[in-house]
Amino acid sequence: MHSAVFLIEFGAIILGLGLLGRLAGRFSFSPIPLYLLAGLAFGNGGLLPLGASEEFVAIGAEIGVILLLLMLGLEYTASDLVSNLKTQYPAGLVDFAFNALPGAAAALLMGWGPVAAVVLAGVTWISSSGVIAKVLGDLGRLGNRETPVILSILVLEDLAMAVYLPIITALLAGVGLAAGSATLAIALGVAGAVLFVAVRYGRLISRFVSSDDPEKLLLVVLGLTLLVAGVAQQLQVSAAVGAFLVGIALSGEVADGAHALLSPLRDLFAAVFFVFFGLHTDPASIPPVLLPAFALAVVTALTKIATGHWAARRAGIGVKGRWRAGGTLVARGEFSIVIAGLAVTAGVQPQLGPFATAYVLILVVIGPLTARYTEPVATYLTRRRTAVPLGKGGDTVPVPGAGAGAGAGALSGAEARAGVEAVPGPENVAVRVPEPGPESASDRV
Repeated sequence: MHSAVFLIEFGAIILGLGLLGRLAGRFSFSPIPLYLLAGLAFGNGGLLPLGASEEFVAIGAEIGVILLLLMLGLEYTASDLVSNLKTQYPAGLVDFAFNALPGAAAALLMGWGPVAAVVLAGVTWISSSGVIAKVLGDLGRLGNRETPVILSILVLEDLAMAVYLPIITALLAGVGLAAGSATLAIALGVAGAVLFVAVRYGRLISRFVSSDDPEKLLLVVLGLTLLVAGVAQQLQVSAAVGAFLVGIALSGEVADGAHALLSPLRDLFAAVFFVFFGLHTDPASIPPVLLPAFALAVVTALTKIATGHWAARRAGIGVKGRWRAGGTLVARGEFSIVIAGLAVTAGVQPQLGPFATAYVLILVVIGPLTARYTEPVATYLTRRRTAVPLGKGGDTVPVPGAGAGAGAGALSGAEARAGVEAVPGPENVAVRVPEPGPESASDRV
């Protein structure tokens, strides 16, 4: 009887996810917010709590995060990762300053104490690799120029968790300096060893995994990924980092074949992950902390956009790509919940758990929307700001942002009518549009 109830519940979940996905596809937006709201409606304190399938959904959610990061890793080689980390580490420092400090400041302002400040700093700092990986796939941006910048920041954050989690665990447990240092050293050593093996012996791993039989290739890749992720997590390193590094260790035909075979599994278990997140959020605990959580969410959404924009600009990405990078990084998720869960278990601050849940839920719903709409909204506002209205007679038409080299930032009405218009860009310089006829050197744009 128990198995029958399990099949009914789990079947209803999968069917519901499929229908929600079709609804999202009809309106051309990511289904992630719908998955989360569905989990919220049928979780603890929801309309119809699920019981028989809860344990399986929890395991499926963990597999979903692992597969999301594995698929991201398959898109890039080990040399790409090392190159990006060498060039993007300043972006990691900016990311920490822009996004961790607001969380720490908020905890101190609410009177929660220094330990809670360190916890909330981690909650606001780390973007959701799972949500962002899904959004990049949904929007078809895995091959975009700004995507390596986004992934570099995510990997830096995940690797930073290998340092942060042992520190926060030691703080919450109140252990001595020696025990905390030993835990930290083990975590750093494991992360470094996995990265070294992925970079140095990636080709040998690909040869070992390679198979002409799709069934054998699927089993070996999936088994290897889960094994490495489990060992990494057991040694206080993120399972997500382990899965990502397995992905980058595979290359060539093996990576292409694994990507094709694992894509359906990723989509299934990723959807289960987002439902699981909603299932474990009690709706009744959210209203008392909703307002401060929303205020912090707005602040840190803007700081994440600024982080991505700065990092992409530093990497030489175009203006539109900078806004896409910033908007994509907004979502928080799995790491934030893990960090808050550690604090709740330790009894640091009773309100910290509901606050973190409300904060993450807001940004995990807003994140896919900012990823999609930050760039078009920024482009629209830029065009409005740089548009040149037609003047009358000899009136001048201001061009915001233009310097002395562009006519001191003003054009006459006659020039405007003659075909001079503002071209959106870094300098907002007014450029003359050539009249029909023979082209001269001074007319070329």
